[in-house]
Amino acid sequence: MASLELGSDTVQEIAKRAEVKRANTYAVIEKLMSKGLMSSVEKGKKTLYQVEDPKQLLRLIEEQEGDIKKKEQEFKKHLPELETLFDIAEEKPKVRYFEGKDGLISVREDYFKTKNKDVLGFSAKDAEQEVFSEEEQKNALNQRTKKGIRVKLIYTSKEKIKNEPLLTTRRFIPKDKFPFSSSFLIYDNKVSIVSFEGKLIGVIIENKEISNTLRSIFNIAWDGAEKYQ
Repeated sequence: MASLELGSDTVQEIAKRAEVKRANTYAVIEKLMSKGLMSSVEKGKKTLYQVEDPKQLLRLIEEQEGDIKKKEQEFKKHLPELETLFDIAEEKPKVRYFEGKDGLISVREDYFKTKNKDVLGFSAKDAEQEVFSEEEQKNALNQRTKKGIRVKLIYTSKEKIKNEPLLTTRRFIPKDKFPFSSSFLIYDNKVSIVSFEGKLIGVIIENKEISNTLRSIFNIAWDGAEKYQ
């Protein structure tokens, strides 16, 4: 607009009229010249700049529209392949890995966010008690009950636990017969696994088919654990 008003003029005058810094004006002029929207002419020792016919802007827009249509046509050719790759990616389990006690706490915090308030699990109770203090376990239980999360649990231990916490249904299996040292939780479309032996590690697997399969396995185990009650 400043250049249209001035006609042919120097960068300094164009910058002054446009109220733009001189260095920035040079950069803008170079960009407009590259698009064929401005031109320069030598007059004595000065270089003067002027805009081309404003109709050139319409030409530029038409060229951009043509480029967009070409890109759209090219994209449509590849869209089926991209959608196939997307579907495959959706089917792949999402896996997150955690280490150390803080990692196990992160795994637990994830299941506290469950949308489905009914959670199933296998618990290596004695192993858990070696890692988490009684106070830590109590705090975790309080967090869970505040969120209204109900847990149906199969646990292994040297002896049965007498007290039944709030929102918890449990079945005991003897440790000497089923000596597992990892705990599992099944919630939403996720399965979390934490291992308490050796290096503390946790894994969260997010996949509908895997979580549904483990729910079925849990139900089989739940029925089988009835004889130990």
